[in-house]
Amino acid sequence: MTNSIEEIEFTDAILAIGTNTTENHPVIGSRIKRAVRQQGAKLIVVDPRKIPLVKYANIWLRPKPGTNVLVLSGLMNVILNEGLLAKEYIETRTEGFDAFKETIEKYTPEYVEEISGVPADDIRIAARIYGEAERAAILYTMGITQHTHGTDAVKSCANLAMLCGNVGVEGGGVNPLRGQNNVQGACDMGALPNVLPAYQQVASDEARAKFEKAWDVSLPAKPGLTIMEIMDAAHNGDLKGLYIMGENPMISDPDLTHVEASLKNLDILVVQDIFLTETAQLADVVLPSACFAEKDGTFSNTERRVQRIRKAVEAPGEAKADWQIISELATKMNYTMEYSSAEEIMDEINGLTPSYAGITYERIEEEGLQWPCPNTEHPGTKYLHKDKFSRGLGLFSAIDYRPSEELPDEQYPFILTTGRVLYHFHTATMTRRSEGLNEKYPESLAEIDPIVAE
Repeated sequence: MTNSIEEIEFTDAILAIGTNTTENHPVIGSRIKRAVRQQGAKLIVVDPRKIPLVKYANIWLRPKPGTNVLVLSGLMNVILNEGLLAKEYIETRTEGFDAFKETIEKYTPEYVEEISGVPADDIRIAARIYGEAERAAILYTMGITQHTHGTDAVKSCANLAMLCGNVGVEGGGVNPLRGQNNVQGACDMGALPNVLPAYQQVASDEARAKFEKAWDVSLPAKPGLTIMEIMDAAHNGDLKGLYIMGENPMISDPDLTHVEASLKNLDILVVQDIFLTETAQLADVVLPSACFAEKDGTFSNTERRVQRIRKAVEAPGEAKADWQIISELATKMNYTMEYSSAEEIMDEINGLTPSYAGITYERIEEEGLQWPCPNTEHPGTKYLHKDKFSRGLGLFSAIDYRPSEELPDEQYPFILTTGRVLYHFHTATMTRRSEGLNEKYPESLAEIDPIVAE
C-alpha cells in the first residue's frame, strides 16, 4: 500500500476494484464500512459479483470479467472531459501525460458500455465521485491482477490516482491489499524473480556488486522464472528440481491437472511447510517448519509495517524455524550460512536493504515501523511519494484495452471466476483444521445464476 490502513477510514472517497474486502480482509473491510457510515465517505465498488460491500456503495459498477482496464479508462475519459483532473499536480509531478491523454480519448462511457456491460451513466457518476473528492483512495486485490492484462490494470489504477493528484497525499494512494500476513515482507526481501531485497534490480551491476561482496558469491544478472513459467518449465522437462516453501500450488494454482503433471515430472521436489499439504504429498522430501507462534522474527504487513513476532511455544517434533532450515541446508551444500538468531539476520537486512536500514529489533520492540525507514532516527513513512515520486516524476502509461486470452465460445460458453469466503483462508491449509470454521463453511461452492443453471 502506498498509504496506511487507518487512512482508509478518514478519506473522502474509496474506489474498491476487484477486492471482496469484507471476506478477504475483514479488518480493512470494517474500516471501509466505518468510513462510509461514520465519516461520510463515498464508496465506488467495481466487481462482477454482488459482494457484501455493495450494500454500502454509492455506486456499483458490474463489469464483465476481464474488462477492468476498459472501465478504468472510461472513468478517466470522463474526468478528462469534465475537467476534474489535477492540472497543477500533473504539470509539476508527472510525465507522459500527453500520450496517455491521447490514448484515453477513445474510451467514452458509451464505448466502454458496449464491451464491459457497465451503463455509461454509471461510469459518469463514479468518475465524478472520484474526480470531485478532495482525496480518494484506490483499493484492489487479485480481482484485477489475476488476468493476462493484470499489469495493465495496476498501471491504470496508478494513472487514475495521478490524474486526480491522489498519490503522495494522506487518505489517497493506490493500495493493493496483501493476501497473507507476510507477502509484503517476502517481496521486500527479494522473493521475486527479478529483484534482490528492497526491489534492487537483479539486472543492476551496482546492486549485484553490493550483495556479491556481502555474501561472497557470484549472482546471475538474468531474472528468474515466474510461478507460471516455473510450472511450464517443469512440465517441459527444462526445470529439474523445485523447492516450495509455505505454498500449496496443488490447491491455489490454475489448471491443477497441469500442476500435478509438472510436479511429478521433476527429478526432485522439496516442500517446506507446517502441514502435509496436497503439494507436500507429492514431494520427495518434506522439511517440517515451525509456525508463526513457534519462532522469533518479523512480519511486514500490507501497509509496509514491520512488526515483531515472538516465540510462544516450542515447535513439535523435528520442526525448525524456516531460517534455520535454509541455513543448515545451505551449509550442507558447501555455502556456510551461520546465524545465531533471527535478530542477527535483521542486522544484515539493516545493512543491505535501504528501506529497512532504521528498522531494528530495539525500535520495534513495542510497535512496528513502516518502511521506508532509512536510519534509526527516522520515524517511518506513513504514506509514500509525499513530495516526489521515488523515480522523480510519476509516469503516466498509455494503455489500450485488450481482451482476455481465453473468452467464452460455443464449446465453453460460461465465464468462471474464483472467489473468497470469510471463514477460510487462502488454500485452507490451516483453517480446514478448525471444527468451528468447517461447521460454518464445510465445503466449497460453485455459484451459478438459477436461469443459467436451468
